[in-house]
Amino acid sequence: MSNLSSAGPLHGPSPVHRGRGKRLALVIAAILAVLALSLTGGAFAYAQKFSGRALPGTTVLGQDVSGKSGEEIAALVDRTAKDVTVTVDAGGTERQATLADLGVTVDPTATAATAVNHDGSVREVVGATWRGERVVTPVVSVDEKVTAAYASGLVPEDRTRPVDAAVVYDEETESWSVTPGRAGQGVDPSAFVAAVRAQAPALQDFSVTQEIAEIAPRITDEEATAIADKANTLLEQEMAITGPDGSTHRISKDRRAEWVSIAPNAAGDALDMTVDKEAVAAWVKERAAKDTVKPKDGIEQVDANGKVVSVVAEKKDGREITNSAAVTDKVVASLTGATPLEAAFEAKTLPAKVTQAAAPTPTPAPSPSPSASPSASPSPSASPKASPSETPSAPAETGGEKWIDINLTTNTITAYEGSKIVYGPRLMVDGGTGHETVEGSFEIYLRYTKQDMTNASRYAEDDPRYYYTPDVPYVQYFKGGYGIHGAPWRKTFGPSVPEAKGSHGCINLPVSDAKWFYEWASKGTRVESHR
Repeated sequence: MSNLSSAGPLHGPSPVHRGRGKRLALVIAAILAVLALSLTGGAFAYAQKFSGRALPGTTVLGQDVSGKSGEEIAALVDRTAKDVTVTVDAGGTERQATLADLGVTVDPTATAATAVNHDGSVREVVGATWRGERVVTPVVSVDEKVTAAYASGLVPEDRTRPVDAAVVYDEETESWSVTPGRAGQGVDPSAFVAAVRAQAPALQDFSVTQEIAEIAPRITDEEATAIADKANTLLEQEMAITGPDGSTHRISKDRRAEWVSIAPNAAGDALDMTVDKEAVAAWVKERAAKDTVKPKDGIEQVDANGKVVSVVAEKKDGREITNSAAVTDKVVASLTGATPLEAAFEAKTLPAKVTQAAAPTPTPAPSPSPSASPSASPSPSASPKASPSETPSAPAETGGEKWIDINLTTNTITAYEGSKIVYGPRLMVDGGTGHETVEGSFEIYLRYTKQDMTNASRYAEDDPRYYYTPDVPYVQYFKGGYGIHGAPWRKTFGPSVPEAKGSHGCINLPVSDAKWFYEWASKGTRVESHR
């Protein structure tokens, strides 16, 4: 009989002996290959075979990928990842999930890039052959928020789930209050996330067991109360921005509550208080705009010798807010309790200048032919008494600011561009007794080529003060109901018109003059009304 016990184990060599034998075989093969290549001079050709491919001995997911391209390796990783099935046992109920379901992302391209990353030199290729196996681990990431959400979804619908405490704002009481949390049936997301993170990178089927148990809310009433108390303390503090002129821009509680958000953090295990900086910046910008003042240039009228004969408008310097961004940062910091709010707008002066304009000198002149074009050669009223001296028919643009001079003393209206007269002075009729034309600096804000005018909102039709005038031409309003327009019902304009026959406050002009001013001016054109 044979003595089998002396022949060694019947099941063959151990795994250790097999590993050593495989490595020894690789080394011997490498030596033989190098010797053969050296003898034949084919080392360079051998290295070229691995250009852009995995080096000898490279393995991914336990598979030898030596000599494979990045595309082939990426396809292998992608295919393997899609085939992975995760068995989730929650409270004795099993369900199947993919890696994607659990928030696991596998990057085949990055994995392949690691596998084929080498310089392709003869030295590196031959060195890899000598070294033997090189293991490349797949590039895997886990979105813990998605994983935790999946874990929370494991609880059957008929179970009472835990509810986290929350903080909400009550507009009626102008305060933050706490909505209490409560315990319930659920799983521990942190343990579930840890299990997935530990096993997913292998890209093999695995199981995760989770017990459904009574668990406390992750955000407790105490935590919610603490942050609500902090928010309410901030609401009770006065918050305001001081303007450059000493004015105050107060920030109401409701406004601050709009900017502040109290919500769970990304992990869902605590409350964060955040501030909408963009909304704060927009509000600060609006307040800065209110404190910004455009410079208003002064206007003086001078005679031929340069002597000032009238101050039409005093100059007023403007200002521009220069620190809106810094104020925004201070408001944001104060809303989170970092620092108390001490903020003030800073401004720089925008200097105004004084324009010295030629003083108009009206002189009577005969009227041109009624057939003349008003826009090309503005014609006065049919009555010689209504017209001042002739003016250029098509004034050239001077580049200066357009403005209209209404002189209530001389009953004239003149068009200027900068310091130059481009039309006028033209005779006009202003407001009569009890309806005086407003004085000051204004801008044209509303225009109509034709408009019905009436005071029916104040007087009945049988009242002697009532009027209704249809189709009033070329109307330009510069303040409230005060405007410049044509008055075809009038034959006489200028100082000779009795005050009792004045307008209801508007500037009445011959239709041809009203048309010229309408076509020359626009919304925003400056109007200076003075005596």
